[in-house]
Amino acid sequence: MTLKSALTLVAFIALVALVSVTGSTFRPGPWYEALTKPDWTPPNWLFPPVWAALYLMIAIAGWRAYTSLGVGAALVVWLVGLALNGAWSVIMFGEHRIGLAALDIAALWLSIVAFIALTWRKDRIASLLFVPYLVWVSYAAALNVALWQLNPQA
Repeated sequence: MTLKSALTLVAFIALVALVSVTGSTFRPGPWYEALTKPDWTPPNWLFPPVWAALYLMIAIAGWRAYTSLGVGAALVVWLVGLALNGAWSVIMFGEHRIGLAALDIAALWLSIVAFIALTWRKDRIASLLFVPYLVWVSYAAALNVALWQLNPQA
């Protein structure tokens, strides 16, 4: 790996880390604890390690897409997805808008699928790095919708 490539990777990791701050700034808190949750809600301790691993994979996938495809549709979709990812915590835990958070996570899900499709032929590793992200966001989206249904007053 060249110095330029390593610095670019560090920049992608830093960008993803910056977005991840929304998750630590807008935390579930008492409002979330008071919500009615489905039985299959994961324990709160599970979220930080899962997201740490996912954020690293997101950064590496974005970096790989940039290095193999340049600035193009895949990178734009990656950036849009990153923005949607950061917005979800603000909408859900900051604004307490479960329905709007469900719309955000649906758009995030679509951006993940689009990124996988756009990188599949040129950088299979970038695509595959997004598969665990797709699985987790699918689960999170189902949880978001269940919370919305179980807490219509929230």
